[in-house]
Amino acid sequence: MVAAAHLAPVWMDAAATADKACDAIAEAARKGAGLIAFPESFIPGFPAWTALAAPILTHDFFARFAANSIRADGPEVMRLRQAARRHGVHVSFGFSESTDASLGCLWNSNMLLGPDGTVLNHRRKLVPTYYEKLVWAPGDAEGLRVVDSPMGRVGVLICGENTNPLARYSLMAEGEQLHLATFPPIWPTRVPGDAAAYDIEEAIRIRCGAHSFEAKCFTLVASSLLGRVAAEALSSLSPEAARVVKGTPRAVSMAIGPDGRQIGQSQREEGLLLVEMDLAACVEPKQFHDVVGYYNRFDIFRLSVDRTPREPIRFEDSPGLGRTYPDIDPAA
Repeated sequence: MVAAAHLAPVWMDAAATADKACDAIAEAARKGAGLIAFPESFIPGFPAWTALAAPILTHDFFARFAANSIRADGPEVMRLRQAARRHGVHVSFGFSESTDASLGCLWNSNMLLGPDGTVLNHRRKLVPTYYEKLVWAPGDAEGLRVVDSPMGRVGVLICGENTNPLARYSLMAEGEQLHLATFPPIWPTRVPGDAAAYDIEEAIRIRCGAHSFEAKCFTLVASSLLGRVAAEALSSLSPEAARVVKGTPRAVSMAIGPDGRQIGQSQREEGLLLVEMDLAACVEPKQFHDVVGYYNRFDIFRLSVDRTPREPIRFEDSPGLGRTYPDIDPAA
């Protein structure tokens, strides 16, 4: 059994949201789940203000968001690792990641933990989507990989990455059986009522259904919930922002089988979505279309993925060869 945490973060509070995540991990374990997936940027929340006001009006939002973005080796992550080990479950969680290299450089990241608390994978979203570019930097492909775990072969993509055919194929080609797809609570693109406005629930069902159907894998969707405090904070930007927040469709959490069809109902209210999955069901559909096997032409199509980490700077020190200076004479 697996669980999707359809929860609202404690808005802009990394420590409190980590506490809430630990409580959810304990609940999932009590209910028999071997894995729990948290939404995109669950810690400390999703920066939806980038869609609602000009950047010149949202400096305070960014500063608070950056202050509550966390390090991959920081105390919040350690608490989640300890909770995963304490309860013996796999944990996937989205977080806004900060770095020692810069106080303002952030990544939209995901971490997958094993039931012993080890870090199985850590990845950064390849390309921030649309207005997310105002907050997050592009990631690299170091973590674009499938993890072989007791739950099966698990891969993770963040929000719009589930629309990227090459990123999806990269996971398919490593034998992915359980795909985790994470999403924000809302995705405003136009004013409410516009015929071309984005319906995130419909988009999730289309793209994640397509991935399951093409990969012949299960997909567990974990979307965030927009809590009251977050909604009020975003609505305070302007009357128009308040109208958009109120009228924009909300994301849902759901599960999809290897035939591309949804399993059970979507999760809309706050809580855990629990789903039974038999990964053996991923085999039979491969007879129809195995896009990483017989149903491909490797003599025609080739894909190369560069997993080299992209760091802002590389220092090449030579121990013992640096400049040295005599100690100061304390009597001088």
